[in-house]
Amino acid sequence: MAMKNDSSVMEFILMGLTDQPKLQLPLLFLLLVNYVVTVVGNLTLINLICLNSHLHTPMNFFLFNLSFIDLCYSFVFTPKMLMSFISERNIISFAGCMTQLFFFCFFVNSECYVLTAMAYDRYVAICKPLLYTATMSPKVCSMLMFGSYMMGCAGAMVHTGCMIKLIFCDSNIINHYMCDIFPLLQLSCSSTYANELVVSIIVGTVISASSLIIFLSYALILFTTLHISPSKCWSKAFSTCGSHIITVGLFYGFGMLTYVKPSSAGSVEQGKFFSVFYTNVVPMLNPLIYSLRNKDVKLALKKTVKRMTH
Repeated sequence: MAMKNDSSVMEFILMGLTDQPKLQLPLLFLLLVNYVVTVVGNLTLINLICLNSHLHTPMNFFLFNLSFIDLCYSFVFTPKMLMSFISERNIISFAGCMTQLFFFCFFVNSECYVLTAMAYDRYVAICKPLLYTATMSPKVCSMLMFGSYMMGCAGAMVHTGCMIKLIFCDSNIINHYMCDIFPLLQLSCSSTYANELVVSIIVGTVISASSLIIFLSYALILFTTLHISPSKCWSKAFSTCGSHIITVGLFYGFGMLTYVKPSSAGSVEQGKFFSVFYTNVVPMLNPLIYSLRNKDVKLALKKTVKRMTH
């Protein structure tokens, strides 16, 4: 994909999260700690799943991919975000900005599909346990992940391709800490109608399709557990699905708060605030949520720590 267009703007300046001097140092410290915990947490989960054979199950295979996406996701924009706190002008080239936008869209879209695959996996495990091994075979799981990455890549290519065609000729200051779609559209000198239409179609399709599958999966799980044995199956179903429900709630919840714009004057600052939770906090929490609520992961962690200390 070519990175050149007719724009006179060859680089952008990222304003960062805030321009208040008193908040610079505390936010730098908090986000640096967040970044370290995110990287260590997701790397630990990835290594645990790889090194422990009893974790080689379909659900943990999806969890491996979720951690991989969150890890890569944090590498896309967090280093540049941290730079905004220690440099007077946080400059990013046009090509660098479009590259960041591509990988941001790629990993966000892919995570939506991975979370959808995880919901389907829970549905099969609880509603059709006798068919689980055959239905969620290694081949099927690999195809689901391959499809997730391919559809994520296709969506990212469309978003980035449409953005490259825009003309940027006036301001080059992005009121954000990363190259996101809407902050870039605000800087365009040409019509953004096609871009906004593409965003509406792709985002609407991804969210609608994934949300529908996730909702139907958990509706069927609820229906099944209520008709088998409410007293026993409720706790088992929640322990099996609880981590995924929390992850889906955080991911989609903060995503909607970030991109559903209110009409108030402070909508831009409010959007940046919510996007921190969406882009920084959720990838940090995912490995903690799954490790604390997953007995197999906790057991594998204990065994690994014991092997390292002896």
